[in-house]
Amino acid sequence: MQHRRLGLSELEVPVVVFGAWAIGGWNWGGSDDELAIRAIQAGIDAGMNAIDTAPVYGFGRSERVVGRAIAGRRDRILVMTKVGLRWDDERGEFYFQTVDEDGATLRVHRNLRPWSIQYEVEQSLKRLGTDRIDLLQVHWPDPRVPFAETGAVLEEIRRTGKVRAIGVSNFAPAEMDALATAAPL
Repeated sequence: MQHRRLGLSELEVPVVVFGAWAIGGWNWGGSDDELAIRAIQAGIDAGMNAIDTAPVYGFGRSERVVGRAIAGRRDRILVMTKVGLRWDDERGEFYFQTVDEDGATLRVHRNLRPWSIQYEVEQSLKRLGTDRIDLLQVHWPDPRVPFAETGAVLEEIRRTGKVRAIGVSNFAPAEMDALATAAPL
């Protein structure tokens, strides 16, 4: 497997990463947690060393499944997750409405306020069963929160050791540049 240094970070990331959106079950017609765990563990045992997930993937389910799968293998894997999409708090900019696997209506909001990011990181660490996230990505920009404010809290969290590197997902180049003025991406 080929690896590349990720931006300015110390992370050496493989060119192919295990994407864990579908194991969240939501929007994919369901998922078998035990089968997903076995697939992830087989991948790790075969040399796969990076998993990308997000809290919103199955509304916590994907992270919980990943956490179970990496237990006892944590030091062999890079864990990448995201912040900024909340289904459990109505504060923030409304982004979309959906239905979870049980048929409950959920309203998802973009929220990159510092308190929300800090809360999400703590929840992700619990669901993933780890003390650190290798790459924390901002899932989507939040037009209501200045990039400098978002970047400052991300850098603060990185300095605590809970996050090793900061990245983005779904950002335009200009948005990346704006965020990078406050935190190294």
